[in-house]
This record gives sequence, C-alpha cells and structure tokens, in this order.
Amino acid sequence: MATKVKLYYDVVSPYTWVAFEVLCRYRSRWNMSLELKPFFLGGIMQLSGNRPPGMVPNKAAYMVTDLKRLRKYYDVPLNIPKNPVDTMLNKGSLSAQRLLIAVRDRQPEKLEELSRQLWLRIWSRDEDITAEESLREACQASDISSDLTSELLSSIKDVSIKDKLKATTQEAFDLGAFGSPFIVAYVDGKPEPFFGTDRFEILAQTIGENWEGPLVNLKAKY
Repeated sequence: MATKVKLYYDVVSPYTWVAFEVLCRYRSRWNMSLELKPFFLGGIMQLSGNRPPGMVPNKAAYMVTDLKRLRKYYDVPLNIPKNPVDTMLNKGSLSAQRLLIAVRDRQPEKLEELSRQLWLRIWSRDEDITAEESLREACQASDISSDLTSELLSSIKDVSIKDKLKATTQEAFDLGAFGSPFIVAYVDGKPEPFFGTDRFEILAQTIGENWEGPLVNLKAKY
C-alpha cells in the first residue's frame, strides 16, 4: 500500500514552494500517494497564535539570505519581491487559495500546475496574485480553458468554496499546523506531522523510503 502523504500549503509562503516541488519530484520515486491540500496560512497563524517571519526583523533578514541558498540547492527559481512584507502581509493570498480549492473540485489534474504558476508569479517574477486578471493569467498558463477559468473565478465568491477553504485550514490546525508547509504522512493509520523544508530525510525514514537529494526526478520547466 502506498503511504498517504498530505501537503497543506499556501502559495504566499516561498518555503512551501520548495516543499511542493520536492514532494512532486518524489511522488513517483517513493511508494507515496501525495494529496495537495490548499489552506489559508493567515487562518493558521491566527488559530495557532503564530507570527509571520516578516513581523520579526531578524527572521525577515535571515529569510532573504536563506531563500537565495534554497534557490540554488533545490533548483527552484526563487526571487525576493521588491516589497515582500506588502506581498505577504498586506496583499496576501486569500483569493488565490480559494481559486485552488475551486480547481481541486472542478479540474483536480490542474491543481499542481496552477499552484506552481501562482508561485512563479509571486515568488519568481514579483507579479500580482490578487487581482482577477492576474488569477486569469495564472489559469491560462496552466492550460485551463477560458470558459472554465471564468466559472472558477466566479465561484471563488461562493460560500461553498469559502467554507471548503476554512474546513481545510481547520483540518490542518487540528493536526497541529502552525505554519506552511505542513506535511502529514500516515504510517499505520497514525498521522506523522512535519513542518518546513528541512525534514525530508526524516520523512523518508519515517515512511520507509530513501532520500536521494533534492534534484531527483527534476522535470519541472519554469
């Protein structure tokens, strides 16, 4: 039986992009069933009482240096936006996360690529992910039809989509989430949680697989 692994994520987090790409690379390498679970990081921070790195000056300064190292080590095209605090704390990602929920429901095979395209916009090209036209462009880059895109963008205002995002956020919090990325592997029916981008070796050991470095099965074309 494949080990069930869930990635709870928000595209506002650059560290989560790294975890997302690594898990996607290992999806066919490990005997793992990977489920992508968009949630709202702002809700998790509020529920857990955590504080964003941008609100802690030393953390914010460290993150700039650290993301440059992660870009090289993981081969993920991370770039710091001109105003990362405004990008993360003021603009946020609520509409984008609702869009991901809508895509998960309507065309789940596009969820991975749309997530990637949103990360590329915000954390590689310093582009917007809040305006409707920006989200439309991300859908177009993910090869989602224009008709379906219009339906998806309309649906993110629906109570049902909002409630589903809230439910996934609450689910992650109930499992112990306090930030993003939050990874949960189910071993013998028991949830084993992992936070961050520096636990892949331990995750591999926990699920009985081998960690072969960050660049295995490197296929993504950015």
